[in-house]
Amino acid sequence: MDRLSKVKPFIVMDVLRDASKYKDTIHFEIGEPDTEPPPKVWEYIEKAVKEKLNYYTEALGLIELREKIAKFYWDKYRVDISPSRIALTVGTSGAFLVAYLILLNSGDRLALTDPSYPCYKNFSYLLNIEPVFIPIDKSTNYQLTVDKLKDYKDIKALQITSPSNPIGNVYSGEVLKKLVEYCEENSIYFISDEIYHGLVYDGKEHTALEFSDKSIVINGFSKYFSMPGFRLGWIILPEELIRKAEIVLQNVFISPPTLSQYGALGAFDYKYLDKIKNLYKERREFLYRELSEIFDIDAKPEGAFYIWANIEKYSDNSFKFSKEILENIHVAITPGVDFGSNNTDKYIRFAYTRNIEHLREGVNRLKEYLLRK
Repeated sequence: MDRLSKVKPFIVMDVLRDASKYKDTIHFEIGEPDTEPPPKVWEYIEKAVKEKLNYYTEALGLIELREKIAKFYWDKYRVDISPSRIALTVGTSGAFLVAYLILLNSGDRLALTDPSYPCYKNFSYLLNIEPVFIPIDKSTNYQLTVDKLKDYKDIKALQITSPSNPIGNVYSGEVLKKLVEYCEENSIYFISDEIYHGLVYDGKEHTALEFSDKSIVINGFSKYFSMPGFRLGWIILPEELIRKAEIVLQNVFISPPTLSQYGALGAFDYKYLDKIKNLYKERREFLYRELSEIFDIDAKPEGAFYIWANIEKYSDNSFKFSKEILENIHVAITPGVDFGSNNTDKYIRFAYTRNIEHLREGVNRLKEYLLRK
């Protein structure tokens, strides 16, 4: 079978394209920060441009930036990571590709939660890896537990996301620790997507590296650092896997974008980043309160910038519902079916990546329209 036949469209990008037809669209669909990166990012890029730093870096990326990322893990989690274990990638998408290529062979089974970020499974299909979907729901706060994982055999790797897309839930330290330990005991690679770390509003996020040096951790500059268009991520690997990753990176990407790497040297401004986090927290409070009046919401999101809303009182088809809302009132939302098949027809995802005035206009349109139905 043609491996591309299984790869589905990334629906949110289709919604974004269709939303561009209307000048007055309210955007709840795309998980792209509208906030500015820390000011020094621009200063570092301007300096790099003036110095005409237009060359390939080494495949693993600038050592100065890898050192700053290592310091980030000590500052934030008190985890000591050698810069030699860090590889910079073309976005986190590049990191997923590297991880799957070096950990999994054709036909190997990769466990994913359902719902989860859609590109995971599509990367699997491109590489002839078999994704295994494990349903999660509000009974465990959308966290995969060891008891549930035990039901699935011959798993070569497990990938989880915390805070998650599309739910916004955060794995507790206890659940994360048990998953990491179970995977180690059963020779399962543990991959932790931590791209929304830093954007946690209730409690504290934990990196999988707190519980094992064998964990494979993926993060990047798109979300917390407000640098989506820079296309720069990173992957942290055990020492014995770094050379394999380097060989893949040399051949597939040569190196990450040079100017983006220099810009990212100025990204670690925690005082500024705290202001950004508080801004998103305000948006969450507003949108959660307003949407709760018209939708059932399983749980208040603890992190990221999404709300997972149940639409059963209006529709049993999230794709048709999202299309109807866009065409009739020009409000763009992402249908739940983009994220899996586990009851996802009953849900839609809202992103609060625009200012509160924009969010308020969208909510008002929704209330007026849905109350007429």
